[in-house]
Amino acid sequence: MLTPAAGEDRVTVMLAAFEGWNDAGEAASDVLKYLHKFWDAKRVAVIEPDEYYDFQFTRPEVRLNSAGRRKIKWPVTKIAKASIPGTEVDVILVHGIEPSYRWRAYTAELLAKAAELRVNYVVLVGALLADVPHSRPIPVSASCDDAELAKRLNLEPSAYEGPIGIVGVLNEVSLLAGLPTVSVWAAVPHYVAQAPSPKAELALLNKIEDFLQVTLPMAELSDDAQAWERGVNDLAAQDPEIGAYVKQLEEAKDTAELPEATGDSIAKEFERYLRRRGTDQP
Repeated sequence: MLTPAAGEDRVTVMLAAFEGWNDAGEAASDVLKYLHKFWDAKRVAVIEPDEYYDFQFTRPEVRLNSAGRRKIKWPVTKIAKASIPGTEVDVILVHGIEPSYRWRAYTAELLAKAAELRVNYVVLVGALLADVPHSRPIPVSASCDDAELAKRLNLEPSAYEGPIGIVGVLNEVSLLAGLPTVSVWAAVPHYVAQAPSPKAELALLNKIEDFLQVTLPMAELSDDAQAWERGVNDLAAQDPEIGAYVKQLEEAKDTAELPEATGDSIAKEFERYLRRRGTDQP
């Protein structure tokens, strides 16, 4: 699915997520944290915050280190690298907070780091608030404006028009730099927007699995998502108005997506099952 550059035998994919406007329920940033921990990524660079943040809005924090000493934690953008075992894919994980200032300079600096790390593809991860029911599969949209990669992945260019965050800016700048870029967004139910949002995180990770053709162990996260859904069910049951609203969303969702319960969606679930079955074999 992913091809290395000429003369290289490995593919490097940059995955990026940013806290703030692009991160409903913190689902996108939690995906990066999960992948960082699972793949044991090692930090290789940072983008220093001084030129890009209003510290009265994005405040540094004081933490105690292992020696019990106070240390200021600044809002740096962390860049880490890992190799996916059993594959020819390296990943660069970018996790930061949406900047306050100089977005064009910020994205240019980030792409300079990507060039140094020989990045071949970019995957941008986001989450937005939407009128979707918590009791149905979380919708995840994927788009690609690079014609060749879009054809390979059977994706469409984004048709969105309106305000954007740093993810949208990075998408355009990456494409201008010649990096094929995919944007992946989960729709988080707006009436349960508080973090964490494990069901949205799980949906995003499933999409990343499909793109990278890897298998991630998500049994614990799946349990968290089920517990989250049960908790929201209980809250909805206690409030007739919210319960009626959720039922309305469910009916609209079921009517709109009934024809989609065949074809590609079933094939993707089956492919995911086969990958998991293969990794579970002795």
